[in-house]
Amino acid sequence: MEVKGVVSTFMATVDVIRQAIDLGANFIITHEPTWFSGADDTEWLSDDPVYLEKKKLIKEHQIAIWRFHDHMHMDVDDGIYRGFDEELDWGKYRVNDGDLGWFGAVYELPETTLEELAHFFQKELDMKVVQLVGDPKMPVKRVSALVGGGSLGLGQENLPMRHMHAENIDVVICGDITEWTLSAYVRDAAQLGMKKGMLVLGHERSEEWGMKHLPAWLKSITEDLPVTFVDAEEPFTYIV
Repeated sequence: MEVKGVVSTFMATVDVIRQAIDLGANFIITHEPTWFSGADDTEWLSDDPVYLEKKKLIKEHQIAIWRFHDHMHMDVDDGIYRGFDEELDWGKYRVNDGDLGWFGAVYELPETTLEELAHFFQKELDMKVVQLVGDPKMPVKRVSALVGGGSLGLGQENLPMRHMHAENIDVVICGDITEWTLSAYVRDAAQLGMKKGMLVLGHERSEEWGMKHLPAWLKSITEDLPVTFVDAEEPFTYIV
């Protein structure tokens, strides 16, 4: 198959595939699964109408989809965090100097508040809603980003809490959450009068930026081949 154009995205949703078709691109680089499970297993979907219609769309337009996940995270500076830093211009604030410095990304920010930080993400990442735990007026300086599933602990559900303690984190910026682990820990800390907080961006909003900045990283490989970022966007509609 001759590649005519490339699209990079967080997830190859139906809308992303349609935008790729409109762009004349036939190769999609996605960070997350196309078929609704971590391993992209399709055996259970053999007679599912959603799967069959999406597969038909892909086949009719001769689209190839390649998942770029583990290798991207295993890059020397993690391609997803690299894009996160580039999008927010936060690379200059990175410190990662503790025993758990390999886990997530730690930043020393100019002093702000939890509420101001939430508004910052709303503006910079085009978010309608940012969930938070803690006192909105609390002072914030030392923060950690645990993008995507990192805030679930990567198989160790107590790792985010150990990380907050070991790195003396004021506010943790999360992708996914489980309400009875990290958010419960931060809420108890706040209710005990400790200056601890949490912001929830969601998996997509916390990781999309690695894929947005991927085309520049790919330039040495793709040369003159057009590579376009397509935002998969948040999966939710908010009623406020």
